[in-house]
This record gives sequence, structure tokens and C-alpha cells, in this order.
Amino acid sequence: MTTRIAEIWVGLFVAAGIAALFMLAMQVSNLSTYNSDSGYDVTAYFEDISGLKVRSPVTMSGVRIGRVKSISFDKERLSALVTMEIEGEYDTLPDDSSASIYTAGLLGEKYIGLEPGAGSNDCEDITLDDSGEIKIEESTDKDCKPSTLQQGSEIKLTQDSLVLEKLIGQFISKFLDDDKKDTAK
Repeated sequence: MTTRIAEIWVGLFVAAGIAALFMLAMQVSNLSTYNSDSGYDVTAYFEDISGLKVRSPVTMSGVRIGRVKSISFDKERLSALVTMEIEGEYDTLPDDSSASIYTAGLLGEKYIGLEPGAGSNDCEDITLDDSGEIKIEESTDKDCKPSTLQQGSEIKLTQDSLVLEKLIGQFISKFLDDDKKDTAK
């Protein structure tokens, strides 16, 4: 009877371990937070996306607002085209926002960080007053809305991924060049 109780406890322990491993795998793969409900797609071109993957987070101010949907190579521009799916609740991002590729920690995963732009606001009337000073007033047009990122928008201002190997190579090459100059004197 005691061996049967011990076998049941071992079985429960193994089942709990398998469930914990499954939960860990879901967290690491980012599948548990992936949803394709009512979002919109925006694109950006990067010269170097080293380490960026599909389903990598897209963040703004440290908050995940979307995911990388696809990565492809544009033969005409000779650069990487990254399509990001932004969640629908974040529909007020200015159309002049910028995108940069960052690394989470020293050796962590890559993600895209968005920085909001000033926003090209067509809702302001800019005029000069009698003294030549610039005067900005709210537009009287009631249908006026600030320009925001929409389905299919392109983020024009981008910053490439920082590659640690390239930085080390540049540092060593600079160090060797300086050393050669010193020995030549």
C-alpha cells in the first residue's frame, strides 16, 4: 500500500514537472503572448538587423506594443524590410516616429524600440503676425486630425542593430593603427 502511494506522488511530481517545462517553453518562445487581433502593420527598412527575429518585441517606453511580423530582403534597396504588427489600441503613434534595434541586456534578445516623433500636425495654422513673429494657432477645421501611423505606413527614420563583433573589430583595428603610428615615430 505504501509503494502505491509513493508511485502516485512520483507520478504527480513528474506531471507537475512536465507542466512547468511546457509553461517555460511557452514563455521563452513568446508564443503565449502572440495574438493577431485587430492590429495594424507598419514597415521599416534597416541596413543591419543582426539577431532580430520574427516575433521579437516592438516596444515604446519599455512597454510591448507589438511584435515583428516578418523579415525579408529588399533587392531594390539592398536592405532588410521589417514588418511590425502594432496592437490596435496603440493607434495614435505619430507618423514621424523612429525605430531602433536594441539588445535586451548584454547578450539578450534583440527588439525594436519605437520613439514617438513630434507629429506632423495639420491641425495648426502657422502664420506671421505684424511684427514678423511666428504665430501658431489651432486650426478651425473640425475634421482635422494629427497624422498617425496607419495600416501600411513606413517608418522612415531607423537605426540599425549594434553588433558587438563589429565594435570589437573597430576597436582593435584603431588600437593597432595607433600602435603602428607610435612605433613609426
